[in-house]
Amino acid sequence: MTRALLVIDMQRAFDDLDFWGATTNPDCEANVAALIDAWTGAGDPIVVVRHDSTSPLSPLHPGSPGNALVDPVARVEPALSVAKSVNSAFYGEPDLQAWLGAQAIRELVICGIQTNMCVETTARMAGNLGYDVTVVVDATRTFDLRADVAGLGVVTRTAAELMATTALDLQAGGFAKIATTAELIGDNRT
Repeated sequence: MTRALLVIDMQRAFDDLDFWGATTNPDCEANVAALIDAWTGAGDPIVVVRHDSTSPLSPLHPGSPGNALVDPVARVEPALSVAKSVNSAFYGEPDLQAWLGAQAIRELVICGIQTNMCVETTARMAGNLGYDVTVVVDATRTFDLRADVAGLGVVTRTAAELMATTALDLQAGGFAKIATTAELIGDNRT
């Protein structure tokens, strides 16, 4: 066993577009489910990562209904469940890196939410730690962003732009390969 699927923050809170804003890639959940099915069929390990916000007002707080995993992920019997309160799955409990080392896993396939936040941070860190990383971009999604940034003024990016930029940064920066669900598992649903 040398590869694992990391499913990042596939939680019900992210369905609340009134809270998060506009999103892209409505096929994310179906693609994550297809990856889970492929990994389960191959007998390869699945790591489920959940974001437990420390803010009691966050829809991702453990006391909120939004903290629950979406159905395809909730049905998984993961080899490891990691709870985190920051962007990287490597800073969660239990210790992801220690578990991967104990299992002799060197290849990580990453999917989930948000593309440019927790997925990207986990992929960058994994790449820096020497793992062979693939991010399945069509099994991720994110949300439009807008912020007043010092020195730049108001910066706005659509979810689609953020996904493309993340894919470019990860691949061109040498952190991860980018793939689609169909490329990775030979799925011909399209």
